Amino acid sequence: MPSIDEAKEFVPLNIAVLTISDTRTPADDKSGTTLSDRITSAGHHLAGREIISDDVEAIRAIIKNWIADPGVDVIITTGGTGFTGRDVTPEAIEPLFEKRMDGFSIAFHMLSHSKIGTSTIQSRATAGVAGATFIFCLPGSPGACRDGWDGILAAQLDYRTRPCNFVEIMPRLDEHLRRPKARGASA
Repeated sequence: MPSIDEAKEFVPLNIAVLTISDTRTPADDKSGTTLSDRITSAGHHLAGREIISDDVEAIRAIIKNWIADPGVDVIITTGGTGFTGRDVTPEAIEPLFEKRMDGFSIAFHMLSHSKIGTSTIQSRATAGVAGATFIFCLPGSPGACRDGWDGILAAQLDYRTRPCNFVEIMPRLDEHLRRPKARGASA
């Protein structure tokens, strides 16, 4: 089981949240609020928060801007991971991945299965890395956002988590480009 190494200093990340929905507004975006609240409560910085409709090109435009922004380390999306005709988050974002993170989907479904049973198969939660930015795509329910953050992301986005975490490898994500983006974790 992972543990926190209290001898290490917490490294706050800049995390952007994108809600993908045809119906949500800032006033009723419970999933985006769930993520934003957890991000800031953990000590990270909310680098941006947007709501966009289920449109492939519109989603890609925001994600590409955040990938290019040196002030964004991590992107978390909520919504659009189901199977309806309007659910296009994986189609919009997965082509941007330089590397897929298949383990995230597996871990999310294992966690989700323990809470909602076989209904977890109705989600296409996905994750990957693009431009030295971690991208995690969660379902659109507040419960799924809580589960994804509390059960996976809070630990993996905490530099103190042992035996390993994403923060410690951030400076090496783009070593092939020789333009380090994340600072402060390790060299």
